[in-house]
Amino acid sequence: MTTTRRGLLAGSAAVVVGAALDAPAAQAHTGGGSGRKPTVVLVHGAFADASGWNGVASRLIRDGYPVIAPANPLRSVASDSAYLSGILATISGPIVLVAHSYGGIVITNAATGNPNVKALVYVAAFMPDQGETLLGLQTKYPGSRLSEAALDFRPYGEGLVDGYIKKEFFHDVFAGDLPRSTAELMWAGQRPADVRTLGEPSGAPAWKTVPSWYLVGGDDQVLPPAAQRFMARRAGAHTFEADTSHVAMIAQPAATAALIKRAAR
Repeated sequence: MTTTRRGLLAGSAAVVVGAALDAPAAQAHTGGGSGRKPTVVLVHGAFADASGWNGVASRLIRDGYPVIAPANPLRSVASDSAYLSGILATISGPIVLVAHSYGGIVITNAATGNPNVKALVYVAAFMPDQGETLLGLQTKYPGSRLSEAALDFRPYGEGLVDGYIKKEFFHDVFAGDLPRSTAELMWAGQRPADVRTLGEPSGAPAWKTVPSWYLVGGDDQVLPPAAQRFMARRAGAHTFEADTSHVAMIAQPAATAALIKRAAR
């Protein structure tokens, strides 16, 4: 059964909701009572890198979870999924696979057929069904401000083009609840994605056989909240909502980490 909880996760409210997520199983362990915690794999999306998970990763590591946050190549859905699948194959024991934004389509494909993946966690992330595309899901509902006008396009090979968010759009569209100084550093170091990923169809989704959790960014200007709720509801995901921008894991790391720990249990 899908669990839906709306919360204003700003300031002290984030602490309250984070604690609520943690409370039900504060002493619980994974692995059938063995006490072994699963490895948490954190997958970033486009226009970002693995450092966006630092606030979440530090909390998980402090609580004894093995954590890996690999670089997502951002070259194509198929090749990025294959790359992540290869990384997952090197991890023994249970895995909780977590993704932000574009990373969602990657984990949806990479986890298929891997029995070690015990839970999927989507943080303002794409959660496609087979044959769906990023562009189709992003435009299914109104509200996205990540239009062509907000992007810079730079060729990097014959017929190959990367997309970057323009500096004047980056804060308001991507990270509106972060300080502008922080958003400027994120813009300067953003990792672009090949624009072909927007129209590349997804494969058979792992969420049809693996339990899933979803954190909706209620003020997301990239992937409309209505689209996020639709995908989470369709998948039967345990769904929570934060009043945050697209980068929920940076704006609300405590609540994000608490949701991951709940999925791990």
